[in-house]
Amino acid sequence: MTHFAEAPSLFSDHDDVIAVPPLEKGKVPSYMRDHRKRLRERFLSGGAAAMPDYELLELVLFRAIPRQDVKPLARALIDRFGDFNRVLSAPLTQLSAVKGVGDAVLLELKLVEAAAHRLSRAKVMQRHVLAGWDALLDYCHTTMAHRETEQFRILFLDTKNTVIADEEQAKGTVDHVPVYPREVVKRALELNASALILVHNHPSGDPTPSDADIQMTRQINAAAQALSITLHDHLIIGKASETSFRALGLIDGGV
Repeated sequence: MTHFAEAPSLFSDHDDVIAVPPLEKGKVPSYMRDHRKRLRERFLSGGAAAMPDYELLELVLFRAIPRQDVKPLARALIDRFGDFNRVLSAPLTQLSAVKGVGDAVLLELKLVEAAAHRLSRAKVMQRHVLAGWDALLDYCHTTMAHRETEQFRILFLDTKNTVIADEEQAKGTVDHVPVYPREVVKRALELNASALILVHNHPSGDPTPSDADIQMTRQINAAAQALSITLHDHLIIGKASETSFRALGLIDGGV
C-alpha cells in the first residue's frame, strides 16, 4: 500500500428558524412575497449568471423555509463557507453548526448538490474522453474540489477511449489517501477496461503533485502496462485549478 500525499453525517436537532417578527400562521408578509417573486423572475429571465451567490442560495432556501425571511441565513452560509459551491459541498455537521440550519435546509442543500453531481457525471459517462475533456474536468471539480479529505477516483475507458465506469477507489485524510496498484489493475480487468484516468483531490487547494503522488502514479503505470492497460493521465484537483501529469511530462504515451 502506498499513500497519496497532500465526517460523520448527522442531521441537526435545531429548527429552521431565523429571527423575524412573529407571523400569523400560514401568512407570508407582502414584502417577503414581493422579494421572492422578484428573485424568481430574475432567475427565470437571466439565469444564475444574473444573481450573486447569496441570492441563488435564497432561491434554494425558499423551498426549505417557506414562511421565514431566508436572506440572513443565506448570507450567514456564504460568510461561513465562502461561496455557493462550498455551501452545497460542506459536510452536514458543519452546516448544522450554522444557526437556522435544520433538517429541511440540510436536505434541500444536499439534494441540489446531488443533482449537480448527476448532471456533470452524465456529460462524462459513455462519452469519448478527448471530445469531452472539458466536461470531464468540470465533473472532477464539481465532485472533488471542495472536499475536506482526499478522494481517489478512477475513470475506466474502453478501446475507443469511451468512459465506461467511474468509481471511487479510496478515501483518505486531509493529506493522503491509501491506494493499492494491484487493486487498481484488478478492477480494470474486471471491467474489461483498456485505459485509465486517475483523479484525486488536494484539500489544501494546491494541485501540485507530491513525491508520493509521482511515485504512486509510476507504480500504477507499471502495473497497468504489464497487462497492456494504458494510463492516459493522472489529474490532481485543487480548489480552483487542476494539474495533469501528462501535461507535466510525468506520463508517456496514452491518448
